[in-house]
Amino acid sequence: MTSIMWFRDDLRLADNPALTAAVQDGSPVALYILDEESEGIRPHGAAARWWLHQALAGLRTALAETGIELVLRRGPADQVMAGLVRDVEPTGVYWNRRYGSAERAVDARIKEDLRGCGVHAESFQGSLLHEPWTIQTGQGHHYRVFTPFWNRLREHDFRQPLDAPQCAGHHAGSGREAVSGDELEDWNLVPASARWPDKLARHWTVGEAAALSAVEDFADGPLQDYAEGHDFPGITGTSRLSPYLRWGHISPFQLWHALSSRPGPVSGGAMAYLRQLGWREFCWHLLYHHPQLATRNLRPAFDGFPWRWPDSPGAETPPCLREGSPAPAAEAAATQDPVDAWKSGSTGIPMVDAGMRELWETGWMHNRVRMLVASFLAKNMGVHWQVGEQWFWETLVDADEASNPANWQWVAGSGADASPFFRIFNPNTQARRFDVGGTYVNHWVPDALLPGYPEPVEDVAASRRRALDDYQSIREH
Repeated sequence: MTSIMWFRDDLRLADNPALTAAVQDGSPVALYILDEESEGIRPHGAAARWWLHQALAGLRTALAETGIELVLRRGPADQVMAGLVRDVEPTGVYWNRRYGSAERAVDARIKEDLRGCGVHAESFQGSLLHEPWTIQTGQGHHYRVFTPFWNRLREHDFRQPLDAPQCAGHHAGSGREAVSGDELEDWNLVPASARWPDKLARHWTVGEAAALSAVEDFADGPLQDYAEGHDFPGITGTSRLSPYLRWGHISPFQLWHALSSRPGPVSGGAMAYLRQLGWREFCWHLLYHHPQLATRNLRPAFDGFPWRWPDSPGAETPPCLREGSPAPAAEAAATQDPVDAWKSGSTGIPMVDAGMRELWETGWMHNRVRMLVASFLAKNMGVHWQVGEQWFWETLVDADEASNPANWQWVAGSGADASPFFRIFNPNTQARRFDVGGTYVNHWVPDALLPGYPEPVEDVAASRRRALDDYQSIREH
């Protein structure tokens, strides 16, 4: 008997309930579909495509060691699945659930089609600690404020992680012919002539083994002081686990139990980190109930806010990420556009520039600095938060369709449980408070005190006053 395991954002073997079910059902074929055509599916950004390439290469090797082949196919998911079902005639198809509106629609249609032709289809909870429809307020509504959501989430008992299937090998060699699929290199996820991927490769090891190693390093190091240390970008105070969670190299159940089940009482650092894990859950809760999270203000009053849109809001792949293109600093120097200056780390505000240069170099940015650079763009520069969200979507290795827009709306003041609009991060004050000694800025902006460093694109104090005046205008109307 043959089964199909459909991988998506769960690129791991351990604690993968769909994979476990597929192995139990028969000799599994693992499938990954690159779907950039189904209506509403948001194509991966440039950094995500780089990560996905490495992740699929590693997953193929790990699956092969258990006797499972990974089949890669590209196209609308329902059409690809129908073709593979004709090829292998499976008894069942298994996957872990997705929670975006477009993805759920695709999955529901596929499940209906499979059952209609007599194939067992089953989905599982593998990517979130909670199903977004299961946690409600006392009035039966979804949560729009994090703290009560977090308190309710913590009341739940979360299942223990599953071991990686160990019995898949005995299914191998079942007489089934190899299943045709695409070559990973033919997907061109990593442009051959682009220089940026080489930088990312210096900073990240991709895959399940790397994720488990990163958890151990975090638990043995920064975790103890995480409650205070995670605010300081110049030290190793964070977990850097976000891309591993985003791609499902590790599950939230594995993380929850790894950090909460250590000997002795749960430390303040562990609880602070678990709360961050809860914020990730809250973002997906919001996306499930607000499918247009990336394109519509959650607070309608902000529809009248006079944000500025640049001539090109960034919907396409930014020029500096295309093949053979210059680094963003060169692009900004050529255009003198303030938004390009922000993207490239050439605003003349050292703490902002440090964050944006860290992003360009590593595909990641310290969380406190993410809030700071987002506040500077949306409030001091007056640029619509969607412009920044789209840039982060292209350049972050951990950008997902829930956390990315939810966090941008939080900073901009337009989202659920948002930061009050009058909370405008002063980048100079933030640097003095959280980059004591200038370690972070000196590392990423060594030219800050040298001739030729740009003049600030905005006066911090004057632009703050302008932003508050703009906010007052929508309050009055």
